[in-house]
Amino acid sequence: MTEKAAPPPEGSLEALVELLTAELEKVRSEAQEIGLLVEQNRGEVEKLRQRQAAVSTRLKQIQPAFDTVPREDIRAAYETALDAQQRLFNTGGELERLQTKQEVLVRFGKTMQAVLDTLQLNKPEAVATSAAPKSFLVRLVEAQETERLRLSRLMHDGPAQVLANFILQVEIAGRLFEIDPAQAKSELVTLKGNAATSFQRIRDFIFDLRPMMLDDLGLAPTTRRYLDAMKEKSGQDLSFIFTGTEKRLPSHYEVILFRAIQQLVAVARDVCQASKVKTMLDLDENRVRIIVEHDGKVLDGKAMGEDDPYELRNLKERVEMLGGSFQYEGQEGLGTRAIIEAPILHD
Repeated sequence: MTEKAAPPPEGSLEALVELLTAELEKVRSEAQEIGLLVEQNRGEVEKLRQRQAAVSTRLKQIQPAFDTVPREDIRAAYETALDAQQRLFNTGGELERLQTKQEVLVRFGKTMQAVLDTLQLNKPEAVATSAAPKSFLVRLVEAQETERLRLSRLMHDGPAQVLANFILQVEIAGRLFEIDPAQAKSELVTLKGNAATSFQRIRDFIFDLRPMMLDDLGLAPTTRRYLDAMKEKSGQDLSFIFTGTEKRLPSHYEVILFRAIQQLVAVARDVCQASKVKTMLDLDENRVRIIVEHDGKVLDGKAMGEDDPYELRNLKERVEMLGGSFQYEGQEGLGTRAIIEAPILHD
């Protein structure tokens, strides 16, 4: 009877190779699954493009006969065109997100393979003393991928959506000028209002994406401005308390911590439906501490799990990359509290 081989010592070259090999298999498997979804979405996009082309043809047929075609038929045709464009836009956005994820996974797989090849060529004593924490590389890439998907989703739901609707409204108004100038004028008035709203939404998007204040003034003033703006727009009770000394932190600290505050406030407001959210920021010489409390619903058991839809697990990993800690506790009737603590490293 053959004895089962003992596992390689933790931190050894053999253990690192085994770990990377297993992770590489997971990455390749996920890339293959994403590839299948990409192909499915490509087919769906092609069908929607054909539908949009048919709808556009119908509109061209209606245009010369505006005087004879019933107004309801005209309205229905334009609503069908808008629906076709919206579906194509949404599905196209999903396809782009999947393609981005597939590209990242494929590129990461190639990088891992190159690392494996290099390790297997090196002598064991060259790396035996360098214990490899499980998955710093994996965690880093997952964090990058999460941010890519977040930005893709923001682009899709923000400026891209606004501009697509804006273009369609301009096209409708332009066609109405030829047959119903009064209605066209009314459409332009509506269009002007929508343009102002769209401009504000794009400004909000830019602020959410990367507030310039963060680079100019730092974490505390930017957080205060962000929460004041959210309170003004939503009417919700969002409060901010700062203690300690306002000072600048390393740029990557400020970005990660500001994103964490944004995420925690968004979860409290949109998911937990809190009526009151209180954010506290404390800065001292050697430590930063953030507390976000709210009176909303408690998140379900998926929070902080492997498939966390609220992305708190990813937030925790980003904070840990700063050498900090993240705690999230909630109890029905008593509220929820998230605590972030991180050391401030000095040069």
